Amino acid sequence: MPRVSSKPPRDNDDDVTQAASADVAASVTPEADKPQRGIQSLDVTGELLAALVAAGTPLPLRDLAAAAGMAPAKAFPHLVSLQKIGLLARDAAGRYEAGPLSLELGLIGLARLSPVREADAELVGLAAATAMSVALAVPGPLGPTVVRLEESALPLHVSLRPGTVMSLVNTSIGRVFAAWVDDDVRAALLAQDELRLAGAKPREGATPAYLARLAAIRAEGVDTALDKPIPGISTVTAPVFDHTGSVCLVLAVMGPSGSLDIAREGTAAQLLIAAAQRLSRRFGYMEGAAAAPL
Repeated sequence: MPRVSSKPPRDNDDDVTQAASADVAASVTPEADKPQRGIQSLDVTGELLAALVAAGTPLPLRDLAAAAGMAPAKAFPHLVSLQKIGLLARDAAGRYEAGPLSLELGLIGLARLSPVREADAELVGLAAATAMSVALAVPGPLGPTVVRLEESALPLHVSLRPGTVMSLVNTSIGRVFAAWVDDDVRAALLAQDELRLAGAKPREGATPAYLARLAAIRAEGVDTALDKPIPGISTVTAPVFDHTGSVCLVLAVMGPSGSLDIAREGTAAQLLIAAAQRLSRRFGYMEGAAAAPL
């Protein structure tokens, strides 16, 4: 008689389990750098979520599917599942928007963010790309305060160091910060501006010319300084916004006036703006959230 095995035959579940185990094992081997096998339907779902994020506004089925590059009939089942688990919701007009689970995940991500830490790679990359020094400032109790300085090979004879508090009137970093704070906050800070680096006396603060300069900064999205406050040193500066539309960081590229092109259309300014925009998106900023101060 033929020998009968005492082991039960493997079914499809065993095959699936073995395949999954092999994938997990591969993820901890030197071959982990190779692309891992995923679930294709979830990749499609991710394209819909990415399209909605890129739009920055609720979208109806037809528009959302078009933005993701697929037919509405293909997109609809994915959207139904996303609604069921709470990643998406539909408003009264039938448009898809972020659901409660998306909001919770977003809040968790924002709570874990450290703006200064997240900006470090951008700071180093910007300094390398421009061959200039790059400063990072944050809003502090005494005003915009430099917390990080990535110096270039070109020597800069400036007294700028981490911990330096910048004038709201006579420095590009300070003006960018001042352009997006509320009027009452700015007024209180201007009253003590003479205590800061290159500071102005209080009566030299909120002049019509100064307020017009701040309005121009808000319109352009950058500020520049040629040979000021230090002769021979020029600066181009841009804000980084958080999810509330408030300035959380200020980035500044600095270099010798003969070497740094501070024009907004110049290479340094465009690289700076791109870095600031990437950080703003990382911190949850949506275009249009940073309104002019009341």
